Amino acid sequence: MLDILEKYNILAAFWMTIKLTFFSAIGALVLGTVLAIMRVSPVAVLRRLGAIYVNVVRNTPLTLIVFFSLAGLRFVLELSLAPNSSPTSVQDNAIRWAMVALAVYHAAFVCEAIRSGFNTVPVGQAEAARSIGLTFGQSLREIILPQAFRGAIAPLGSVLIALTKNTTVASVIGVAEASALMKVIIENETASIAVFLVFALGFVVLTLPVGVFFTSMSRRLAVKR
Repeated sequence: MLDILEKYNILAAFWMTIKLTFFSAIGALVLGTVLAIMRVSPVAVLRRLGAIYVNVVRNTPLTLIVFFSLAGLRFVLELSLAPNSSPTSVQDNAIRWAMVALAVYHAAFVCEAIRSGFNTVPVGQAEAARSIGLTFGQSLREIILPQAFRGAIAPLGSVLIALTKNTTVASVIGVAEASALMKVIIENETASIAVFLVFALGFVVLTLPVGVFFTSMSRRLAVKR
């Protein structure tokens, strides 16, 4: 096992997993928040578009979305997220399109998590905002969204943990994250339980603190409500 640790850069693979998680989480949070606002919008067309996005994306296999992002958007439509002159253009595009695909997929779950947070806000809050002349956008920004995020902390933590584990799907387009390296080690070396335990422990180290943190924050903010 020590030979394997010396021969393969496992820390670099998990660092790639962390980068995929971080940037995908930011994209998913931004897009998911916009979708959640669309879902509660007074405009019927926006509500329908938001519902269609959520229902279509979350019922589509993530592997298919990740593969389509590179094979369809990059090679067929020739949409590049990295300079073509760069010697690492192929790998950079794979990484960035994987981030986009993960963000697009998990935005649907972020949307539903935030929408569940909207349900924790008393109806009287929105009515009071309208009664003092606030527009929908103003009441959403100043009153409803801050409370909705507080109520959605626990489910958002679950989405982040799921996103961290789902970064393993990026290996289908050649992104050298943790699961891709584990596959290489198993193919080149003698497979053993120790190899699986090392990578399993790595994901536990990444996800367990997130779960503890979000659970703690959820309890603290719940008391303050």
